[in-house]
Parts: sequence; C-alpha cells; structure tokens
Amino acid sequence: MGKDLAFLGIGATFDPCQLPKGVAEARDMQERLARRVRIEGAPSVESVHLIAGVDASITIDKQSMIGAICILSWPLLEIVETAIVTQPDRFPYVPGLLAFREVPVLLKAARKLNRTPDLAVVDGHGYAHPRRIGIASHLGVMTGWTTIGCAKRRLIGSKSMPGPEKGDRIACFDGDERIGTVVRSRSNVAPVWVSPGHNIGQKAAVDWVLDLSTRYRLPEPIRAAHRAAGRFRKSFQETVS
Repeated sequence: MGKDLAFLGIGATFDPCQLPKGVAEARDMQERLARRVRIEGAPSVESVHLIAGVDASITIDKQSMIGAICILSWPLLEIVETAIVTQPDRFPYVPGLLAFREVPVLLKAARKLNRTPDLAVVDGHGYAHPRRIGIASHLGVMTGWTTIGCAKRRLIGSKSMPGPEKGDRIACFDGDERIGTVVRSRSNVAPVWVSPGHNIGQKAAVDWVLDLSTRYRLPEPIRAAHRAAGRFRKSFQETVS
C-alpha cells in the first residue's frame, strides 16, 4: 500500500511535495484542505484490525524532521510494522502551520508501510485548530486514512477541565462550535486534547483514545511511535556527530 499512496481526493492543485511559499499561501492551502475534512463516522471495534501511531519530531541539531509511524494490531496492541524516515526541515516554525513541517515527512514514512491502518492516532490536533485543519486532519485528507488528533496541550478553544478520573471529559468549544474534547486518559494526571482528524466523529474519537490508553496518559500507538522516534533520533545523532 505505502508505495502507492493515492492522496485520495486531493486533485492536481495539491502537490504533497510542494510547500507553500509563505504564511499567506499556507493559510490559503489550509482553508482549501479544511473543506475536505469529514468529521463523522464511528469505526467499530470489529472493523478495526490495524491502528497506526503517528509522531513527527525534529532532530537534536534542529536541521531535520523525523517521521515515525508504528502500526499495532487491535485489540492486542502488538507492534506489527514500523516506518521511520528523516528529511531536511524545509518550513519555518509557525504556530498553526506546523503541519507543513510535519506532514511531508509523515507522508514519506507512510510510503514505506506495507500495511494500511484502519485507524491512525496522531500526536497533535485535528479539527481543534484555528482553520480546522491540524496535523491529524491534514494527514487524513492527504492519505484518506481515518485519523484522530490527540495532543498534550491546548491550541485553541475553551479552557474548562474535566474531572480527575479516567474517562472524565468536557467538550472544548471555539465560540459556539465544538472542536474537540478535553479527556482524562489516566486518573489524576494532566488531560489530553482529543479531536477528530478525518472520517470520524467527536464521540468515536474520544472512545478510541480511551480504549487505546492503558496504563499511561498517551494512547499506546502514539507511545510506540514516540519510542521508535527516540531510538532513531539517538542513532541519527551518533551518525552525524
């Protein structure tokens, strides 16, 4: 699958390898991509067999991006495939536009996969974004995957907090629009910010994040991708030093 990513529904005007020339063009691209985001659907536990954890980070020298995707079996949550790649960082750090740094390297990693995930949990926001196109939504539109955003910090929206127990949650709003949910994924620890990425609704996104959060704050697929990226970062640094 990964060798022939179709970039479903993008069309000729969206070249995944072509970065915007500046902030204005990037925001224009986001607004067009956001119109393709679908925040409905509820993948059942019976229909899901492979779940991807997705993480993008930067090398220690701040020169290259690392894209890590780990595919886990469901419901055993055993790693069955890992793809990790790096490429030069070609877009500046601009809050709200981080997907243009991160999605290109993640697409490169996705091309290496031999399996197609039924669901992907992305370290970052999805619909909970000023233009409703965070990294989870951006990646979902580009690949056609069903994606969920699970972030460690709030980007926008209301600041209300859920109760202290695992499973406690409170909707996060931007004005009158619900953009995500603040979820306690482990009792008495900081919550996570969950939002639909693509092809999934608000409730299903929360339910899946809770099902995938076992003993830790972050869902197991994201933790697997974090660990893989950390090992790669260390070996990469030793190589270039």
